[in-house]
Amino acid sequence: MKTLKFYNTLTRKKEDLAPIAPPVVTTYSCGPTVYNYAHIGNLRTYVFMDELRRALKYFGYDTKSVMNITDVGHLTSDGDDGEDKMQSAAEKQHKTPEEIANFYSEVFFKDLARLNILLPEIISKATDNISEMIEFVEKLVELGYGYETDDGIYFDISKFSEYGKLSRCNIEDALAGARVAVNAQKRHPADFALWKKAEKNHIMQWASPWGMGYPGWHIECSTMSKKFLGDRFDIHTGGVDHIPIHHENEIAQSEALEGHRVVNLWMHGEFMLVDGGKMSKSLGNVYTIDDLVEKGYSPLAFRYFCLNTHYRNKLNFTFDGLNGAATAYNRLRTLISGCKDAPHASRDVLEKLAAHRVAIEDAVCDDLNFPLALGELWGMVKLPACRELYDTAVKLDDLLGLELHKPLEQKPAADIPENVKAIAEKRFAARQNKNWAESDALRAELDALGYTVLDSKTGYELKKK
Repeated sequence: MKTLKFYNTLTRKKEDLAPIAPPVVTTYSCGPTVYNYAHIGNLRTYVFMDELRRALKYFGYDTKSVMNITDVGHLTSDGDDGEDKMQSAAEKQHKTPEEIANFYSEVFFKDLARLNILLPEIISKATDNISEMIEFVEKLVELGYGYETDDGIYFDISKFSEYGKLSRCNIEDALAGARVAVNAQKRHPADFALWKKAEKNHIMQWASPWGMGYPGWHIECSTMSKKFLGDRFDIHTGGVDHIPIHHENEIAQSEALEGHRVVNLWMHGEFMLVDGGKMSKSLGNVYTIDDLVEKGYSPLAFRYFCLNTHYRNKLNFTFDGLNGAATAYNRLRTLISGCKDAPHASRDVLEKLAAHRVAIEDAVCDDLNFPLALGELWGMVKLPACRELYDTAVKLDDLLGLELHKPLEQKPAADIPENVKAIAEKRFAARQNKNWAESDALRAELDALGYTVLDSKTGYELKKK
């Protein structure tokens, strides 16, 4: 069994995977808050989580993976301010929180299926675990980590000496500013809610030792990971936005309860930018998978786009970039599916195939370096067409999840006039010969005829403007 190395956010270095109970690897992934549609930035994180699970399975590990569904407790601020996101959505859409959760959960799982994302073995809703959360909070209060105020039960971060170790925040500096707390009853501004007391008009509330209320967002993940994975597990994943608050608070309350380190490896996916900036509704650049499909893109072309950037690097989404990814992805599938009925390889080609496969596997073993793996895959498909190339690609697709064995659906030739295709082919030949002046002139001809040409390293794509 190969050794896998992953970057641990907690230690800031790559570490060999050393499962607590091999061959099983236990993982917990922060799931969606199901009050709205997941956008492509959210979904990039789930592609990363899928890369991890696929790699573990490919290299012979059994996975016990848990993902939560947050359907209560996540406030409009990632701290403890504002309304519950589920209640807010329910009021705006004149539905019950359960109807909101069911609708957006269904859309979310549909998006995962379209992106060929494997589901974790265990998916758990927060509202199915309220009694366990109350028990967790009670124990923290008994241990002296939790205290009561007029509006809830809070975790006293000053009692947990290692608070800030994930995000590397300085707790002494934070404590020095305690007098600026908005909630005067909180001992420190960064103390976070374990349980919130509910107003009478709050839609979602449960009986507790502290009256009617609902759980804090952070306690949900600590409770469900403990319930399904125990007091120690191998890997916790999420987006980088979870590091400074949500995951920092998870560590504090879980380790305060257990008295020892609970998670061995913390792994985080980076942000997605749009046109170099932040994704924002006000800028009109928040896209869903449905939006991409409506524009003519395959969800798997978006998956390919994601795999071209390492999960720990920011990914800048542009439609030019997605066009290039779609063209390359289509070309890759065409080349591979075309090898299915090809003759068998020579010994020399078989040796080169084996070398490429090892290089691809080694890249993935090194902190999920899928961009390097894709580069090696492109080197592999340039070998002479043979049945063994097809078989190797199909096996490697267990890692990539790109459905490389499936031939593309061909669009009718009538979509693009023959004279336009002829100009595009002539321009492609000019580019191959590095005749840039002729290439530019032919692009202008295409433009005048109402067509845009999208170049990539592997070819081009014509689109009607």
